[in-house]
Amino acid sequence: MENKDNDYLLKIENLNMCFKSPALKFDTLKERVVNFFKGKKNKSRIFQVLENINCEIKKGESLGVIGHNGAGKSTLLKLVAGIYKPTSGKIDLKGSVVLLNLGAGFDMEATAEENVYLNGAILGFSRKQMKQRFKSIIEFAELEDFVKMPLKNFSSGMVSRLGFAIAIDVQPDLLLVDEVLSVGDVNFQKKCIEKINALKKSGVSFMFVSHNIAQVKNLCEKTLWIENSKVMGYGTSEEICKKYTEFCNSKKA
Repeated sequence: MENKDNDYLLKIENLNMCFKSPALKFDTLKERVVNFFKGKKNKSRIFQVLENINCEIKKGESLGVIGHNGAGKSTLLKLVAGIYKPTSGKIDLKGSVVLLNLGAGFDMEATAEENVYLNGAILGFSRKQMKQRFKSIIEFAELEDFVKMPLKNFSSGMVSRLGFAIAIDVQPDLLLVDEVLSVGDVNFQKKCIEKINALKKSGVSFMFVSHNIAQVKNLCEKTLWIENSKVMGYGTSEEICKKYTEFCNSKKA
């Protein structure tokens, strides 16, 4: 009989992340030399970005991640994606993962077509495999007339559409979405949400970082609320989003 305790796609346990930053800033070589002879050493300061984070995601489940700017939400996604290594703690991921972050992995000097193949290579797909997916990606992104245009000439919404279209077409086990659904017109956002719901039914899991609380409640079964690097709440989206909204209202008052 299968152990239900192991029935998860992603499990994060006692996760901590710290960054180092120089305590003093020496802009020139002269300042460095002068301060060296004065005995001023540039010791590093430690910043705790995430502290004792615990959560999990099952197959086909979505987890919202909310909190104010600087809370550590995007850092958490980068840790799950393997971009950063945690200072301590454990991230157990049983499957493939793609981080969807506006502009991440794109060459802004290259065309939309070139970036489809570039992103495919980053995700481990051959040129032949991406060629088979190319038409559906461009059609979903609604960029048929712009495939030969460099991304530097795209609006942020167009870049977002291309990134989202690539990510959903390759269908990883876990898709990490960092504020991307807040960019683009209403019709495209609606199409993205419909596609997300279809992918969830097929077993794809999602982890959303968003300031759109209504969207989090609509798309996510569970929500993790982080504030100043610490967990303020973790549970059903209805419960946690309500507490977060009350917290925000009390801060405004």
